[in-house]
Amino acid sequence: MPIIEVNGRPVAYRFDGPGHGPLLVLANSLGLTMEMWEPQLPSFAAHFRVLRYEQRGHGGTVGPTGPYAMTELGADLLGLLDALEEPRASLVGLSIGGMVAMWVASHAPDRIDRLALCCTAPVLGSPEAWTERAATVRAGGTVQLIDLLLPRWLTPETMSSRAALVTELGAMLATADPEGYASCCEAIAGMDQRDQLSAIEASTLVLAGADDPVVPPSVALGLQTAVAGAALVVLPGASHLANLDQPEAFTDAVLTHLLGGSVERGGRRVRRQVLGDAHVDGAIERTTEFTAQFQDLITRYAWGEIWTRPGLDLPTRSCLTMAMLVALGRFDELPLHVRGALRNGVTAEEIGEVLLQCAVYCGVPAANSAFAVAQRVLSEHEDGA
Repeated sequence: MPIIEVNGRPVAYRFDGPGHGPLLVLANSLGLTMEMWEPQLPSFAAHFRVLRYEQRGHGGTVGPTGPYAMTELGADLLGLLDALEEPRASLVGLSIGGMVAMWVASHAPDRIDRLALCCTAPVLGSPEAWTERAATVRAGGTVQLIDLLLPRWLTPETMSSRAALVTELGAMLATADPEGYASCCEAIAGMDQRDQLSAIEASTLVLAGADDPVVPPSVALGLQTAVAGAALVVLPGASHLANLDQPEAFTDAVLTHLLGGSVERGGRRVRRQVLGDAHVDGAIERTTEFTAQFQDLITRYAWGEIWTRPGLDLPTRSCLTMAMLVALGRFDELPLHVRGALRNGVTAEEIGEVLLQCAVYCGVPAANSAFAVAQRVLSEHEDGA
């Protein structure tokens, strides 16, 4: 697992999904490692570059002597984004991961696209209960918590029917560093983010498990009310680890929020990503009652159903599109898709290779015109860099 220095400390992290595209960060629950997101990973990675990381004292991240504060845990995540040179991301956090996510979203709103706060709260329980748990773990490790926490994390139905999951969660909890775990408990004990929630600007989903004894739906409703414009989803048959109790329903709810509804999910996001905001905004402004149905068609069909299919990544689709435009002689549209290819991470050298291929199969005159168009776009791109 890669390690990177963040604020003077090593942090373990991992990327999954395509090499380019929007970034999605997953923040773990207390006592668990990034493996907790395995049920969601295939679906999330089909749409995003997924970044998982380990909190202090968890996984491969060393935890300094505590106590910690939520400010420090939030600064860890922002520092990780800085170290990886990632200016902006969407965040999904569960339990303490959601607490970290809401801290980052309220203190650095310009860094967050969309936000999902799952089974979490801005203030949770009594400080005394958390400090007592911290003392217990420092004295005897995290193993002694397994029998206490598992019935809170999972519903009785899941506990009885998925023995492998129960064993896996117990093993994860047992590997947590006692000092790191205890210090994270103290961060929760000292946390009250209620006055900061009004600073959150990101489109927010609050997700709760209907059977969660740690953060019951009534608490989630209070969080949703405090975050302007937030949506609320309560999953039946889910306890505190809702993503494991009801993995399919959790994944669908979060993806629907992150990617929008059926049109925006597939189409508008990718269309903006490839063609750029200026082009899409201009197309929207020029839309009339007469052309609206056509705009809806290409958004849903071309961008929502074809460009988002998992069989090809966006750079490959850009290369194919450029080749087809050359073959059809559509040099009016070619500049737009050369720029889109650059946005998708296609290099100038790779664009040149595509056009050389076109010289063989589309004809030298067509490739000659295409090279001229591409050269102009590349020169503009270099001047604007």
